[in-house]
Amino acid sequence: MKLTLTAKTKIVPTVEQEDTLRKTAHAYRDACNAVSEVVFDENTLVQAKLHKRTYRELRSTFGLKSQMAQSALKTVIATYKTNQSNGHERSQVQFKKPQFDLVFNRDYSLTKGLFSVNTLEGRIKVPFYTEGLEPYFDGTWTFGTAKLVHKYGKWFLHIPVSKDVQEANLDNINQVVGIDMGVNFTATTYDSNGQTRFFNGKQIKHKRAKYKQMRKELQQKQTPSARRKLKKIGQRENRWMQNINYCISKALVEQYGKDTLFVMEDLTGVRNATEKVRVKDRYQTVSWSFNDLRQKIAYKAQKTGALGIAVDPGYTSQTCPKCGHTEKANRNKKTHTFCCQTCQYTSNDDRIGAMNLQRKGIAYIVEETART
Repeated sequence: MKLTLTAKTKIVPTVEQEDTLRKTAHAYRDACNAVSEVVFDENTLVQAKLHKRTYRELRSTFGLKSQMAQSALKTVIATYKTNQSNGHERSQVQFKKPQFDLVFNRDYSLTKGLFSVNTLEGRIKVPFYTEGLEPYFDGTWTFGTAKLVHKYGKWFLHIPVSKDVQEANLDNINQVVGIDMGVNFTATTYDSNGQTRFFNGKQIKHKRAKYKQMRKELQQKQTPSARRKLKKIGQRENRWMQNINYCISKALVEQYGKDTLFVMEDLTGVRNATEKVRVKDRYQTVSWSFNDLRQKIAYKAQKTGALGIAVDPGYTSQTCPKCGHTEKANRNKKTHTFCCQTCQYTSNDDRIGAMNLQRKGIAYIVEETART
């Protein structure tokens, strides 16, 4: 099985190098927009046709090198295909932020703390921070097409790195952990030993409520400085929540380790499912980063020889894990409790969700084993 991660590092160009990078990134972005216009007008994603239609313009008008022009075509095509696969309506894609996609060993290379990159003015070598990247230079990782990004007034390099890892064998699974995700408890786990662990989300909920109030106040001002601050707040909140999800996922994977099956809810439709929530609670529910946490657990599990799967969350909080009786009245959302109307088994509703997910994980192993 191939494991792919994104390694991120900061580069430190000189004033002259930064000017060169900025010109290149802006030209690349403008070239992508030119290709995007052709894709939208002619409704084609065939690279050969787009190459014939745009290549000369990309070279002459925007000054791109040959490889840069090819990368711009691939960037636009990939973006449109991603939008299609995500079910978005057809519309012309706009590339707003300066960026530059780089093919390894063609557009860029990394050696001895130097980032060598192809620009409009030829190759330049820029120092970069190696801290945190050392494990990816042990010879087992391969580098993919990187993205050079300019944000927060600084330059960053996002590099996809891949390596072959041993896929977890279901026959060797010795622990099944159900993980229920929610607002009051960011994550609630239940394992094969009958142990439950709660990751309290009340402080997170409180802080997000404060961010919401700050947004409301800034939106009412409608000034340029307020809009700039709104953007910064959004970025800060996103980084903060990403860090929380990172800590939770790391703690879970380190606790259970290899040969563990992590069973999570498939919440890809969480936005549609939560539109019925009261308006005042919709921000905490709809915008909650369930999918980000699930992805972090899944890739950390894969990295350590464990396995993470997503299952249908239907009725996991309404089904009694003891007698199997399913009824909406089993769950009291206001008190966050579960009481089976048949056998009277009572517990926290998030814990019930985790218990049912753990049982779905056991059923998954049985089904997959029977197939093979």
